[in-house]
Amino acid sequence: MTAVEIINEIKRLPPAEQAHVARWVGENRRMTPEELGKLAGMLAGESDPAKAKALKERLTVGFYGGEEHA
Repeated sequence: MTAVEIINEIKRLPPAEQAHVARWVGENRRMTPEELGKLAGMLAGESDPAKAKALKERLTVGFYGGEEHA
């Protein structure tokens, strides 16, 4: 399946499912250096351990992308 075919399939989804796909793609993509820097700054100022953990995980995904890496 080509990228164009995938995009056309996404366009056929109901709006709520399209929004879910868009969020998933956005959350699992590699981030720009500027975006990573902003997250790193947020992590540096975070005192809540749970929020810090979530930021670290987001930084990892933002750096490597959403695929599993060995």
